[in-house]
Amino acid sequence: MSESALAFKPNFEEAKRHWAAFWNQEVLDRPCTAITCHKAGAPPGKPLPYMSGHDGNFGPVVETVLHNAEVTWWGGDAMPNYTPSFGPDQFAAWLGAELEWSKDSQSTNWVVPFVEDWASALPLALDTQNKWWTRMLDFVTALGKAAEGKMLISHLDLHSNMDALSAIRTPAKLCMDLYDVPELIDRALADVRAVYPTVYDAVYEAGGMARHGTCGWVPAYHHGKTNTIQCDFAALCGPEHFRRWVLPALEGEAAFLEHCVYHYDGPECLVHLSDICSIGGLDAIQWTPGARNKSFIEWMDLLKEIQSKGKSVYVPCNTADIKAYHKELKPNKVFYVCQAKNEEDAQRTLDWLVENT
Repeated sequence: MSESALAFKPNFEEAKRHWAAFWNQEVLDRPCTAITCHKAGAPPGKPLPYMSGHDGNFGPVVETVLHNAEVTWWGGDAMPNYTPSFGPDQFAAWLGAELEWSKDSQSTNWVVPFVEDWASALPLALDTQNKWWTRMLDFVTALGKAAEGKMLISHLDLHSNMDALSAIRTPAKLCMDLYDVPELIDRALADVRAVYPTVYDAVYEAGGMARHGTCGWVPAYHHGKTNTIQCDFAALCGPEHFRRWVLPALEGEAAFLEHCVYHYDGPECLVHLSDICSIGGLDAIQWTPGARNKSFIEWMDLLKEIQSKGKSVYVPCNTADIKAYHKELKPNKVFYVCQAKNEEDAQRTLDWLVENT
């Protein structure tokens, strides 16, 4: 097997070409399309709860990750991948926060804020002896070794920048701090921003990601360094505060990465759309309507607006509604993550895209 081959992705080289075209906002024969289904004749997949591996028992998790990837048909430009996670606030834990877990230890966890006042909490730094940090590196290392030559281990959902400050302080208190002690927030955010490259590179090295390329938790592939960036705290910021703190942090993360996707969570953040689309190093946006809002396909005008502002869009879909998106969206500024009924359904969809692009 060649250095660039993956056992679970026979058309790896072809898919890499489609992803390269996507990042350049070009089209080869069809839009970039990651389409998956259960592999014909394969045994069923095994359940793998969110935050698996946090207890340090990696062996069964690694075995299940490989099994589930092997019984999946990774069609089109879908890259076989798995994203490890110890919860949405793992970054805050690496800064020294405690994590508390639900009774089943799998469905959810939450962070225990530790900042009473910023003056005494600063400077913030990565605690390299923190058990959640060392355990994550051990987990990614185990996954990377087992996956070598077969599949990719994706980079992490980091919740860095102002999301990390929000976690260690609480969202409500951080909102007040923006008015009461803005200079201390400048310092705190500078500390967290300085940690980001160290965290990224350590995980990247642990997982051996340089060998075959990377995905973020939004499964967009690049042969170099990529990830999903975000700031959910932006929903609580007005434009002035967003431009002072959030925007520069996101610009820094995008500049550090070679390509990236932005996780855009909820209508409350839409006031910042033009600012987010101004980030030069940002390539694409994953729009998430949020709970209690209209379904994704009803946001077609927003997807078109994002494309008009120069960014590509992530579109989750099935093989029926992908045709509706394809008729409305620019094919060079979209990547589909599509669920098919079976391999024949998936191949028909890929053929249709080629014929209609």
